[in-house]
Amino acid sequence: MPKAYRYRLSPAKSQVTLLEQTLETCRWVYNETLAMRKNAWEQEQRSISYYESKRQIPLWKKERPELSTVYSQVLQDVSMRVDLAFKAFFRRVKAGEKEPGFPRFKGRGRYDSFTYPQYGFKIDGNTLTLSKIGDLRVVLHRPIEGTIKTLTIRRSATRKWYACFAVEYEPSPVPQKETTVGIDVGLESFATFSNGEKIENPRFFRTDEKALAKAQRKLSKAEKGTPERKKARKIVAHIHERIANRRLNFAHQTSRQLVDRFGTIVFEDLNVKNMQKNHYLARSIADVAWNMFITITGSKAEEAGSRVILVNPRNTSQMCSRCGMIVAKTLSDRVHSCPHCGLVMDRDQNAAINIMRLGLQSQG
Repeated sequence: MPKAYRYRLSPAKSQVTLLEQTLETCRWVYNETLAMRKNAWEQEQRSISYYESKRQIPLWKKERPELSTVYSQVLQDVSMRVDLAFKAFFRRVKAGEKEPGFPRFKGRGRYDSFTYPQYGFKIDGNTLTLSKIGDLRVVLHRPIEGTIKTLTIRRSATRKWYACFAVEYEPSPVPQKETTVGIDVGLESFATFSNGEKIENPRFFRTDEKALAKAQRKLSKAEKGTPERKKARKIVAHIHERIANRRLNFAHQTSRQLVDRFGTIVFEDLNVKNMQKNHYLARSIADVAWNMFITITGSKAEEAGSRVILVNPRNTSQMCSRCGMIVAKTLSDRVHSCPHCGLVMDRDQNAAINIMRLGLQSQG
């Protein structure tokens, strides 16, 4: 199974300078590779492969000696990123998207990570050794389990540095629990279980919305290129980071509690992108981050011997969980009252029971 570990780095000032220079060098290679592939198509109608663009790096090193200050496989990974960006673009074009999004050049400060694909790094205790950079102190708050495949050094918007390890490991077999639950995610309550339990919506963005609006007003009023604007931008980034960290922590803790209790967890297979087209609800839907929560739950369930099932959400809220008849409701109707069988219960719990039933049916 694949797994990722992220650790905070504590580089010295001289090492921060080296890390920043590495990012800028990678940014130059990214833009140059993108320009080469773009020009080859526009001028010659010729497509350049990843291997051809990778062979260009030694030639660039002769013209720009600073490229030799970056580990060779890190530069090759930059070419791979450009190749993946083009593949994603063509995939979106083939899918018929109106705005497929052609790969864009990276402006200064817009390139925030570089990757060691296989070699060039070593971790020993709380010391991470990076080729061409040196020894960095890493806050190893938990051990790394499995075989390390790649290492990505990432700079956050608030100028914090992280080491992200991608590993592969063999999970220990765990007896599967026989308990099952259907979960209806929502905006009124974050989640409603088929047994009637509810998880309240934490509303992380709404909590910090006023502070964020105030910081953004100061940023918009600050003159470009001034220290005041730089300080205001950092404050805005800190608020966004705080919201994201709280949301991620909530998703991890809640999913862990679910996986520890239930052997089978059933969710709706929601198309969140389409749901966010409703401008009245888009901000609230983005705040609850259902996709992230379901993805994290699935990952933890696989490791713990549980399973996550996704079912078609069609009519789960409208159907009566007792008699199966359709009872039309609007978003403002919070109680399910069936005129056919007389069932009266919470609308979200009724949906959660239908979700659980569909999940069990799909598994026979």
